[in-house]
This record gives sequence, structure tokens and C-alpha cells, in this order.
Amino acid sequence: MSIDLTNNSGVPIKEDEVDSLMAYALNYMELNAECVINVTFVNEEEMTELHLEWMKEPGPTDVLSFPMDLPEVTGEAVTLGDIIIAPTVAAAQAKVAGHSTEHEISILAVHGLLHILGYDHADKDEEKVMFALQESIVEKWEKR
Repeated sequence: MSIDLTNNSGVPIKEDEVDSLMAYALNYMELNAECVINVTFVNEEEMTELHLEWMKEPGPTDVLSFPMDLPEVTGEAVTLGDIIIAPTVAAAQAKVAGHSTEHEISILAVHGLLHILGYDHADKDEEKVMFALQESIVEKWEKR
């Protein structure tokens, strides 16, 4: 698997942990080991710009996903897309949720991957499925 991590946020990130999580999540979702995913960490200013440009919403958000290719056949190796995370937003959310920033970043990374794979949370049923899956992946990865 090719997991390309870039940290432009100015905040230290446990890149080896994010790499491990993404490899686990790609395997969990039964994707080809040669698939490529890009994960970039940005500061709030850059996230605010991206959020406005792509979602037409003001202010920073926690995670954005930009899908590129989906496997057309089972086992096909493709470039899945980009996941952009704002670690300072994640840290604020983690504090409110009562867990670590690392756990929040893990949830956001998997959340971004699931969006790339076509999952959504536009309605309550979709949200229930997507959030349960992201929690399951993160929980199983943390217990490995």
C-alpha cells in the first residue's frame, strides 16, 4: 500500500500511527495492497480556504476528502484520493468528546477514507452505518 503522508500543519503528528491505521483500514475494506491514498495535515487557515473553496462553507472543518478513483473491479489498484485533516480542529473536538487528539485524528482519517469509498452521512440511516463502521475500524486497529 502506498500511503503518502504530508504534515503542513505545524503540529507534531504521529505519522507512523496514521500510516499504520490507514494500512489497516485499506486492508479492512478489502482494497488492493497497491492502492494509493494521500493524507495531508494542514493548519486552520489552509483548511478554512479549502472548506470555502470546495464546500462553500465558512470557517475551518475537521476533515475533507477528495476522491479520485474507485476500483472498477475487485482487487484493482488505483489512486483513491486525498484526505485533508486539520489537527487543531481535531484537538478541540477531542477535548469536547473526552478522548485523545490521536483518537480523534484516527476517526477523522477513517471518516475521510470512507467518504472516498462512497460512504456518506446525509441522512440518519447512512450516518448510523458510516459512523459505526469508522468506530469499528478504529477500535479494532487500536486493539491490534
